[in-house]
Amino acid sequence: MHPIIFFSKMDFSQSNLFGYIEDLQELTIIERPVRRSLKTPEEIERLTVDEELSDIERAVYLLSSGQDIQGTSVVANLPALMRQNPAETLRRVLPKIREVLHVAGVEMQLTAAVSFLTVLQEESVSIHTYSHSFLHIILQNLEHRDAGVSNAWLETLLAVIEALPKETIRHEILNPLVSKAQLSQTLQSRLVSCKIVGKLANKFEAHIIKREILPLVKSLCQDVEYEVRTCMCRQLEHIAKGVGTELTKTVVLPELVELARDEGSSVRLAAFETLVNLLDMFDADDRSQTVLPLVKSFCEKPFKADESILVSLSFHLGKLCNGLYGIFTPEQHLRFLDFYKKLSTLGLQQENGHNDNQLQLQTLEQEKKYISVRKNCAYNFPAMIVFVDPKNFHLELYSIFFCLCHDPEVPVRYTMAISFYEVAKLLNSGVYTIHKELVTLLQDESLEVLDALVGHLPEILELMTNGGENSGSESKLLSIPDLIPALTTAEQRAATSLKWRTHEKLLQKYACLPHIIPSDQIYYRFLHRMLTIILTNNVLPVQKAAARTLCVYLRYNRKQEQRHEVIQKLIEQLGQGKSYWNRLRFLDTCEFIMELFSKSFFCKYFFLPVLELTHDPVANVRMKLCYLLPKVKSTLKIPTDKHLLQQLELCIRKLLCQEKDKDVLTIVKRTVLELDRMEISVDAEQLEKEKQQNEGRSTNINDKMFEKKRRDSKTSSVLAKSITLSVPGSSSSTSAGKEDKKSKLVRSQSFSTQALHPKYSNIDKCPNKSSATGYTSSVSGMGKSCMLSFSDDSFRTHSTGNSGNVAFPSSCSSRNLFNSADQKNNGNKESQSRKMSIKNRKSNS
Repeated sequence: MHPIIFFSKMDFSQSNLFGYIEDLQELTIIERPVRRSLKTPEEIERLTVDEELSDIERAVYLLSSGQDIQGTSVVANLPALMRQNPAETLRRVLPKIREVLHVAGVEMQLTAAVSFLTVLQEESVSIHTYSHSFLHIILQNLEHRDAGVSNAWLETLLAVIEALPKETIRHEILNPLVSKAQLSQTLQSRLVSCKIVGKLANKFEAHIIKREILPLVKSLCQDVEYEVRTCMCRQLEHIAKGVGTELTKTVVLPELVELARDEGSSVRLAAFETLVNLLDMFDADDRSQTVLPLVKSFCEKPFKADESILVSLSFHLGKLCNGLYGIFTPEQHLRFLDFYKKLSTLGLQQENGHNDNQLQLQTLEQEKKYISVRKNCAYNFPAMIVFVDPKNFHLELYSIFFCLCHDPEVPVRYTMAISFYEVAKLLNSGVYTIHKELVTLLQDESLEVLDALVGHLPEILELMTNGGENSGSESKLLSIPDLIPALTTAEQRAATSLKWRTHEKLLQKYACLPHIIPSDQIYYRFLHRMLTIILTNNVLPVQKAAARTLCVYLRYNRKQEQRHEVIQKLIEQLGQGKSYWNRLRFLDTCEFIMELFSKSFFCKYFFLPVLELTHDPVANVRMKLCYLLPKVKSTLKIPTDKHLLQQLELCIRKLLCQEKDKDVLTIVKRTVLELDRMEISVDAEQLEKEKQQNEGRSTNINDKMFEKKRRDSKTSSVLAKSITLSVPGSSSSTSAGKEDKKSKLVRSQSFSTQALHPKYSNIDKCPNKSSATGYTSSVSGMGKSCMLSFSDDSFRTHSTGNSGNVAFPSSCSSRNLFNSADQKNNGNKESQSRKMSIKNRKSNS
């Protein structure tokens, strides 16, 4: 039967609404006893602490009469108390903690071990004070019945040993250790002793270790419990490094040989791994006479007879083969290589090469071990290339390389992808032999494999194209067949997955392709794909990665037609896109262009489209533009980009005057101050040319003025000779003529410095003076407090010819405008006085 569902509208009339409220009240009444039952008044009373108590007094109170959870809180807060008041904490709080730990539970014990270690690391007290106050508490809790608690205190003790002086270690730790390591002690006590012995080996001189520590080592290596023998065997590496080469050969090596033949598989495993780690300390005789026979015995046993050691053996095989390389006979060399090949296909096929039909009958645990073995073989593959010599790779190891790259298990292929770069470096000129496997891993169905391979993809492709025998600029694509389809397939698979970080990483690494693939292939197969990702993908890091890679492709594209097409699409589809998200990405792209291209390239193609976004209706776009303006200004050079600087100043004034969004206006004011502090780079060459031109003009003007003065002086001398009588008022008229010439010169200079383009001649004062608050300093010659507003037409992109005619003054202030008006008035007055003087002359004549 299906449940009957009634679909009806809820009635929110007054009567029904009160009914709903009553139902809700009933529900709250039902829940009240549940809430109150969580804590009784007595429990609340016990958990309540007087607020007027100091931190130290509160800690002592909670440790004395509080609950366990409160005591644990105090122990966790011990480092903070030590920082605030170490003396009172040591005197009052630490003794209480010591008392509580005797009966404390596991949680408080673990918390105390961590807190004690934190106090040591923060160096809240001297090491002498620490050893006096904390060391005894640590030693008392080492043999806790809980193994986890014991290990926690042991980790703290091992860290303390690194900082303690030798005498303290000898009296407080080494001397009691002799009794703790006896067979009469508990198993946990002997295990702890093994780890402490290994730590102490690096703290004393060789003769002290030989006299006081080595007897303990021999005793623990012959313990009746295999756990103790295993633990001590793993500490022999530290012991050997502490006692030196001679004692290692005479004392440590015999113990290792005996442990390698132990009946316990875990003991044999520990002995084998310790032998491999100590290969560098053995001479050639020890390796050939002692170590090699042991290793051969491990490798020659049937796989199923000692399966527990196979995983460790496969992991250390590369180090082992290269460590014993000098003492191998050709027969032994071939035997170890065959052993590696068997491990590489373990669990997949039998020795005869046929599929194992009994694989389905294997237990899950056994199958996991086989996968681990093959994974370790993939990890050791670069070491095995060194072992066989890269020249013999194709003959000896290529078949194994092929099998590992096509292994059915992802962890194996993942490990091969990680080590692929190392393999390519080792093969050098023979790297062309693994091209197919590169394409295979690029097309792998697992994104984990692809992510591992992409990490070194630029270096791998560089080796593939330039390191092989087929290297050459004319045969880039021929050296790696099917590379482009594999790369596009990998990107599409990453794009359709949910692992956007892999997609981002892939796009970042694809920036190397201009060095690998011809420009036309980049343009048709990858560049437009990057633009599509920017426009359609919803993940911001992926979009930014695609934008930067697109800029790299554009940087290395030398065909002007293709460049202009891409630039036009960026401006139209991003900068002028309908979605504000695309316009934000346009600003990100411009930031990458400023990073990768020259300043002149950005100014030529992107400067004005960026400034167009000051009109954007979305506040976030304008805000992002304001953050970008200092970088935009840094691309300018004076005097080459003088007109662009003026456009930038106009935009800032417009934002200051007309911006209504408070957040954007705040950022604008902050940006103005930052722009004011910036210095614009100067184009010295262009400046020198303009200087020479100005000097030439001034020379011509001076020559003309000198010629005019010479003619005037000649004319005045002739007049002086011809006129014998003095004319009344002549002196005043002469002075008026001089003033007239002077006023003409001043007026011409004023107009030449204040010429405005007709399109920008309509300048009104800013209607809202408050919007200019904070704009107190000039922005690279903008003027002290010029708050001007311009129409939208004054900001639109102009052609090069028109923009070149714009000549704004370096300091556009109202004072200059008034000065020009005053000069005009002065000129009118002078012209009037000149007319009066002429009339006087006529009347006199």
